[in-house]
Amino acid sequence: MRLLLVEDNVPLADELTQSLQRQGYAIDWLADGRDAVYQGSSEPYDLIILDLGLPGLPGLEVLAQWRAGGLSTPVLILTARGSWAERIEGLKAGADDYLSKPFHPEELQLRIQSLLRRARGLANQPTLQAAGLHLDEGRQCVSRDGQDVQLTAAEFRLLRYFMLHPQQILSKSHLAEHLYNGETERDSNVLEVHVNHLRRKLGRSVIETHRGQGYRFGGVVE
Repeated sequence: MRLLLVEDNVPLADELTQSLQRQGYAIDWLADGRDAVYQGSSEPYDLIILDLGLPGLPGLEVLAQWRAGGLSTPVLILTARGSWAERIEGLKAGADDYLSKPFHPEELQLRIQSLLRRARGLANQPTLQAAGLHLDEGRQCVSRDGQDVQLTAAEFRLLRYFMLHPQQILSKSHLAEHLYNGETERDSNVLEVHVNHLRRKLGRSVIETHRGQGYRFGGVVE
């Protein structure tokens, strides 16, 4: 999952970036509201974390321009401002959730997971489940029939994206755009390797190849 972090506090941004990367997210970071308006509208993010007190353009104006332009990406607002009035302003502008600083890293992690599931119509699932698999995002492993299957970091990122998009045909370019940040070189051959590793661990039928189109997750786990 590819996230955009818009935060002008450099130490906090560094801390969040490292934490989110450990959780398997690809992170792009910006510190200026003007840059965020363009970047958020032009790149395929799965979720945006937005501070309100930004240089260049306030966070609420950034959010308003995104929504006015038709951007439906979930937006989680981070801010030190804790008044009810500002919370309401953020929600009216189109925010999906609101977290006041300081916050516990685990709370941010759980809110992100919840927003991503909600965006895919999976809000009622306490954990990510698809095709008979249960994904433990905290331990970055998957279980079937009560037995854990260990995953590498890359396999976990790919499987999580598949499980959030079951029964959809996803092209290699689409997967690359959502699994890597803007600075990472994207190689479709590497994706093929990770898909094959998942098939060996979970069964070949769980990920179908649609020639010339991409992959579809959701077959029967062998």
